[in-house]
Amino acid sequence: MIYLLGGSGYVGQAYQKLLTSKGIPFKNLQRKDLDYTDVATLVEALKSDQPEFLINAAGYTGKPNVDACETDKTNCLFGNAILPGRIAEACEITNTPWGHVSSGCIYTGAREDGTEFTEEDAPNFTFRQNNCSYYSGTKALGEEILKDAPNVYLWRLRIPFDHNESPRNYLTKLMRYDNLLEASNSISELHEFVAATFACWEKRIPFGTYNITNPGYVTTREVVELIQESGVCTKSFTFFKDENEFMIKAAKTPRSNCIMSSDKLAAAGITMTPVKDAIRQALKNWTPA
Repeated sequence: MIYLLGGSGYVGQAYQKLLTSKGIPFKNLQRKDLDYTDVATLVEALKSDQPEFLINAAGYTGKPNVDACETDKTNCLFGNAILPGRIAEACEITNTPWGHVSSGCIYTGAREDGTEFTEEDAPNFTFRQNNCSYYSGTKALGEEILKDAPNVYLWRLRIPFDHNESPRNYLTKLMRYDNLLEASNSISELHEFVAATFACWEKRIPFGTYNITNPGYVTTREVVELIQESGVCTKSFTFFKDENEFMIKAAKTPRSNCIMSSDKLAAAGITMTPVKDAIRQALKNWTPA
């Protein structure tokens, strides 16, 4: 049996769908029924149910986007940094292996040599550089807290998308925004992300940090072209002149735009669809809300 925390969220619901399709028993823990944010309470539950694995998809992203984190810093810090530490403590006490949904938004730009960020690279979009959004800063703190935790996977998600229209879906966001910022990014197809992360446990690959992104990267303009080609949305998209104009007119906090390597995941025998093919497939199967 699997424990799932944060099962009601965008990512959590995808985990529920995956586990259900595989016929794997799981318990979707709800804070209203069991306060898993309390170490003693979670330890008691883990000792009682003895799940073979725990998935933490709980966290704070802000709605409709990370700008909301700037005005709700207490909950953002708790959900992204404090809570993972408490889960780690409970899992260590009970010797429960687990996986934590982290974020690739702790990087910005590219490495000095222009290549993709790997799991070995220190985050460069954090409170320590004083250049980040509050969301990214708290996600980086969460990784720091889990650095020496045993028996845990850190799965880095980047800008999730899938075929279902949703305010959390990157493709939907692009279609709904009046103006867009041109940038290059690695991104993650949601259902491939959850399948790849769970495969880490199924295949018993070594614990540690993994970038779970579709191979390659895309620019905003390339995604827009794919959207228009698909016929899902044919409106004329407009772009900000540069990031300066974006920050002045549309954003409260800087955004992470980065390219990440998923080679470590592939070397472990877990592969994902190349990013442009994954976008085309999502648009081909597009399901309006």
